[in-house]
Formats: sequence, structure tokens, C-alpha cells
Amino acid sequence: MNRIGKRTLRAAVVSVAMAAVFVPLLASSAGAQDRSNRLSTNDQIVLNGQLIVPEGQSVNSAVIFNGPATIQGTVAEAVVVFNGRVDISGTVGKDVVVFNGDVVVRSGARIGGDLVTQTTPQVEPGAVIGGRQRRVDTKFNLKRLGIASKIAIWVAYSLSTLILGILILALIPGLDEPIAEAFRRRTGASIGYGAALFFLVPIAAVFCLIVIVAIPLGLFMLLALPLLYTVGYVLGVHGAGRLVIKPPRSRFLAFFVGWLGLRLLSLIPVLGGLLWLAAVILGLGSLVAAARPRRSDYESPGVSPTPAAPVLPPPPPTE
Repeated sequence: MNRIGKRTLRAAVVSVAMAAVFVPLLASSAGAQDRSNRLSTNDQIVLNGQLIVPEGQSVNSAVIFNGPATIQGTVAEAVVVFNGRVDISGTVGKDVVVFNGDVVVRSGARIGGDLVTQTTPQVEPGAVIGGRQRRVDTKFNLKRLGIASKIAIWVAYSLSTLILGILILALIPGLDEPIAEAFRRRTGASIGYGAALFFLVPIAAVFCLIVIVAIPLGLFMLLALPLLYTVGYVLGVHGAGRLVIKPPRSRFLAFFVGWLGLRLLSLIPVLGGLLWLAAVILGLGSLVAAARPRRSDYESPGVSPTPAAPVLPPPPPTE
């Protein structure tokens, strides 16, 4: 591949990576800004730590993502806890929702709405719950989805990947040749790079969530994972199609053949999931492998360059 092709490919890699990271980031930022405009200044929101509403203090809403919550005062709206123990001895105007963690409602506490928990709450005598006590159903049961819903999900993902693949090949036509070449000739490197991206990015995101100052970065990385994996799947589909439809035939035809074959095979239980994983890993890995130059692109080991012939000076003029 010539240098211009390499520069084009690297620019394409940067563009895809920026899209995978910054599109969800911008969407999340816009959503967060919109929510912040709607939230009262008296809301109490904690990402990681401890949420306390002391006795005699009143807040509008109370939300904590990770950590214990103690409600001794008054919460006018709802209390939402994603992960942590909850102790309520004050007043909550509306619902209390706890996705994971033990819940204790002390004597004299008052909840105006429902008490929704994952575990069985400890409600002391004298506590008042205006609504119902309900369980959080956190188990996603595929049996509850009818065949029509499953088909709708398959059709939606199939159309999404088809549109994304056409857009990528139309906007970045230079990806066709290097992806196909890496798919065929650098399979081992593609698997290695792809597996590293597939598994290490989520681990890095979780690590960022543990570090308080890096929590926003971790959230953005987690939001970017679906788009990153879908891009990898689309590139893997195209590489598989190029194994059947060789150049110089249309890159769109090659993508469509690979897309159609893998989408039909995805209907087979277990095999469909394994093929999706393989396509994502090979797609992401071939993108990185194609962007990284091989040593042979610059030099051939064991072959000495042929020295240039010396330039002789012109003969002196004759008299």
C-alpha cells in the first residue's frame, strides 16, 4: 500500500474512533445539560459516596448511584438508589426505588408512594407506606418476548448494520482494500488487536468508574461500546464478504453478500452469537492491523539495497 493510502487509512481509523467515542459523549452531554436545566437546585445527586439528608433538612429529590443513603429529613419527591443500603427514618413524598441493596424503614418514617426494592425490605412497626411494596424485576427473561418481538429486534439490528456499512463504505472508500487485505493476510494480528479492544475497553471503563475523578470518562466509554462493537461488526461483515467477492468487483456488493450471510446465520441459536463475536473482533482488529504498517512495508530483511551507480563527471572538452 502506498503512503497516500496509508495516510487515508489512518485518517479513517481516527474518524471512526472519534465517532465511536464522541457521538455518545455529545449525546450524553446534551442529555445531561437538558436534565440539569429541569432539576431543581435543591436536588441531591451523588455518583459515588454517601447520600445523607439530615433531620430538619428538606430536599426535592435524592439520587445515588453507588453508596449508602440515609434519609432522616424530608425528600419532597422520590428517592432512587442504584447500589447501596438505604435507611429511612424521615419523610419521602413519593416513591422509594432501590435497585440493589438492603432497605430499612424505621418506625415513624413516612413514604407517600411505592416502596420498590430488589430484596425484602425491613419495615418496622409504626412506619407508614402510602403506596404498595413491590419488587424490582431486574431479570431480563427472553421467554417473555414473543416471536414477533424477537423478529423486530433482528430486523432493526440488521437494517442498522446495513445502513451503517453503506455509509462507511461510501464516505471512506479507502477502507475497502486495506480491510480486505488485513482480513486475508493478517488474520492472526487482527484477532489479537480485536480481542484486546473488545475486552480491554470495558475493563478500562469499569476501572474509570472506580476512580472518582474519572467516573464521567468511564460512563462515556461504556456508552461508546455499542457503537464501537457495531462498527467492528460491520467491518467484519465486509471482510467476510470480500473473501467471496474479490476485487475489483463492487465493495458494496461484497459488503451486502457478507451482511446477508451473517445476518441469516445469526438466526441460529448459539452459532449466531459466536459469529457476531468473531465478526466484531476481526472487524476491529483488521482496522487496527491495516493502520499499523508492517516492517516489510519499509524494508526487506536480508536484502541489501542496490547502490546507485556513480555519476561520472563529463569528459573535458577537446581542443
